[in-house]
Amino acid sequence: MAVVGYARVSTAGQSLDVQLQALAGCDVVFQEKDSGAKTEREELKRMLEYVRENDVVKVTKLCRLARNTKHLLEIVELLDEKKVSLQVLNLGIDTASPTGRLMVTLIGAIATFERQLLLERQAEGIRLAKQKGKYKGRKPTARAKQVQVSELLAGGMSKSQVAKELGISLSSIYRVI
Repeated sequence: MAVVGYARVSTAGQSLDVQLQALAGCDVVFQEKDSGAKTEREELKRMLEYVRENDVVKVTKLCRLARNTKHLLEIVELLDEKKVSLQVLNLGIDTASPTGRLMVTLIGAIATFERQLLLERQAEGIRLAKQKGKYKGRKPTARAKQVQVSELLAGGMSKSQVAKELGISLSSIYRVI
């Protein structure tokens, strides 16, 4: 039996330290910096392939594992098929028991609902700010570099090289020209 940890943050600028500290007793910890909205995450996939019968998967919070109920239930079902239990440390939930399985399902559904509400409020806030002229969106970085783009292209540099050089996307280069 192995105790397997899984830690995830959404962006490279965030730290895994708090999660890794909580998972310090695990035999192995899979860690990644990738959006929870993505169901296809490399380290999650590796962890799910790695676990064996009677192993325990530990996560610090449910949102580190999945962002919506459907994905969470798919993961829990896969772990069940492999006879692996899931422990959610901040909630004290263990899917080894029927009660733990029920709690994971309920809390996952509530978390998905809360996320949808948050996104609705965010969209409404942006709409109101735009009406008041306070929200402009992000600054157009490619337009600000229009002259540089033209000069580099005129100098014989390829579009992809210009994009890399100026730190803008290739599609931005095409919009400029």
